[in-house]
Amino acid sequence: MQIHALSQGMLAFPRVPLVVVAGPLGLGQLLETTLLTLINYPSLLATNAARMVMRAQDFDNQRPTNKHHHNNKHHNNNNNSDSSNSSSPRFPQQCFKTPKCIEFGLRRAQGPDGGFSASKYAFVGGFAATSNVLAGKNLGIPISGTHAHAFVQSYLSLDEVDDLQLAKNNRTGEMCTLLPFVLQYRNNTNGSNLGEAYTKTNDGELAAFVAYASAFPESFLCLVDTYDTLNSGVLNFCLVALVLDDLGYTSMGIRLDSGDLAALSMGAAEIFDQLAESQQRPFFKDLDIVASNDINEKTLLQLNQQGHAITIYGIGTNLVTCQAQPALGCVYKLVELNGKPRLKLSHDAAKVLIPGLKRAYRLFGDDGTPLVDLLIKVDQDEPPVVGKPVLCRDPFAELDRTLVTPTKVVPLHKLYHGQGDKEELATVASLQESKDLVLDQLKHAPSGLLRSERPKPYPVMVSDNLYSFLHIMWQDQLPVKELS
Repeated sequence: MQIHALSQGMLAFPRVPLVVVAGPLGLGQLLETTLLTLINYPSLLATNAARMVMRAQDFDNQRPTNKHHHNNKHHNNNNNSDSSNSSSPRFPQQCFKTPKCIEFGLRRAQGPDGGFSASKYAFVGGFAATSNVLAGKNLGIPISGTHAHAFVQSYLSLDEVDDLQLAKNNRTGEMCTLLPFVLQYRNNTNGSNLGEAYTKTNDGELAAFVAYASAFPESFLCLVDTYDTLNSGVLNFCLVALVLDDLGYTSMGIRLDSGDLAALSMGAAEIFDQLAESQQRPFFKDLDIVASNDINEKTLLQLNQQGHAITIYGIGTNLVTCQAQPALGCVYKLVELNGKPRLKLSHDAAKVLIPGLKRAYRLFGDDGTPLVDLLIKVDQDEPPVVGKPVLCRDPFAELDRTLVTPTKVVPLHKLYHGQGDKEELATVASLQESKDLVLDQLKHAPSGLLRSERPKPYPVMVSDNLYSFLHIMWQDQLPVKELS
């Protein structure tokens, strides 16, 4: 038995087979359900992830969204939601940093197996990290996380953290108690002049942030919407971040999980920029602003239109459940038996098979952009060659013919199982290699192919021999209707 397939992470288009199985009929049929379940969900999930990454990065306009400067760190975990004050003014700040997406879907996935697969294939589709620690351990995917709302709610008084200590981040290892230094900033006893608003924040929330900083000083990222995002959460984060900076630690940022994400992110970015200037702390301009709370592709498009300061998206439910399309309709059909082509006809053109054993090639133009995917008949056609014109035909349109002279030809199917006459077994790519392949193809995709609305169709065509064979076979096997 032989199994040919597209490389993991390869862009696939209608009518190009994802997998080609050659072997005894009974064995081939036994593999049907197994192969489909191994292909459908991963392909759907990776595609959904890639679409969300493109929308997060405002792929339609190929420009950065409006936000403050930030860095490359990954964080976060929980998707709890609460109300927040979203009265912050909006203001334009240009950032030249590309937003990232992190997978948060384990709690909403269809069981732990579904959650593990989602983490794996979201990474292939372009996500930067996952909150699924097991996937991180077993697959080597970067993990990211922070505390929950429940952690913040568990603290009521600053007295609960008055003895927590942290070592200065230097060679001396000198220990210091955090809370007094935090209160110096809050009460302006060190001349920081932060303002009266900082004295009115929620004490329990500030205590929680002090406790979190003592445990995770090098990955300090706070969920700031438990009580009041801009008037308490962000300010409390800033108080602790200032102390961590004094001790030699760099904070990571904040997470927004409710309210008007665009307005709140802009308000937080404004506070960070003010502190960067007034306190001479440039790191505030590099803080991440993570946004979560039922984000989907439509939400990402809307945020781009509004303008925002979000640097990382935490996406869970609508990623792993594939809200926009819950199932992928890959099918497994017989196209040849004992060397003779088999055909399935349908009144639905999308379900009409192209019979016979075929191979697929991707033909590229001068600028490295793919021009067309070409299906050829294995026993009659020679593979396309660089620099040699090849006639490509639309299998369903008699007059649609294109002469293509490729500058690069890529065979799409590789042998992954069995023995071939001249083929060597291909090695399954690592997750990182597959992800790199996805991102490279999206970067070099034809103009208009990946836009969110009215995308430009990509041509999948057949050789002249295959075209002629198809139409002869269709005519022979299509019943002739009689009118009376």
